[in-house]
Amino acid sequence: MELREEIAAMRAGDGDPGALLGEFRRAAVLVPQMAGDRLLTRSFGGVRWILAFTDEAALARFAREAPGGDPGGEWEYASVLGARLLDAVVPTLDGPTGVAVDIADEDGSMLFPPAPGIVPDEVAVHGTEQAVHGTKRGEDA
Repeated sequence: MELREEIAAMRAGDGDPGALLGEFRRAAVLVPQMAGDRLLTRSFGGVRWILAFTDEAALARFAREAPGGDPGGEWEYASVLGARLLDAVVPTLDGPTGVAVDIADEDGSMLFPPAPGIVPDEVAVHGTEQAVHGTKRGEDA
């Protein structure tokens, strides 16, 4: 299955968290870049979330809904493997950091939190029971 299908299965209650994480790690996602090659992030619940999108259409939906965004403007982005985000990028950022995928898609978003088994143990937030979960539109991820 591809990443979007794994997300849909998980949100429907028939997904396999391991398969979802594996597919995310293998998938190339689009990560918007801000000035100075910084990745676009949002903070929510004490966690910094790297925003990632499964394709240009998902990124465009976010751009249309982003506060103060310019839906007709161009967004710089990098194509990055999910594994690279989790294993190489997350450890370089200050504080707990996870990845939020397709946050503008009410039924297609997914969070990969800074939990053991998702990010490297040295940057994981320990004591969390839930490893992978979705988010709903309107939440600031």
